[in-house]
Amino acid sequence: MPLLNVIVVLIVAGLLLWLVNTFIPMDRKIKSILNVVVVIVVIIWLLNVFGILSQLGSITI
Repeated sequence: MPLLNVIVVLIVAGLLLWLVNTFIPMDRKIKSILNVVVVIVVIIWLLNVFGILSQLGSITI
């Protein structure tokens, strides 16, 4: 995946999260849980895009 596509996806995800946090009234706890879930999903997606997540499966202990 080209780097430009990764940057565009990160910008769109950040913009959507900002819109939800700004314009949808929610309890503070629900907003923080939503933010944590989105950040974890984006980090896992980035690890998968850059191939780090797939390399972890080949490590043996």
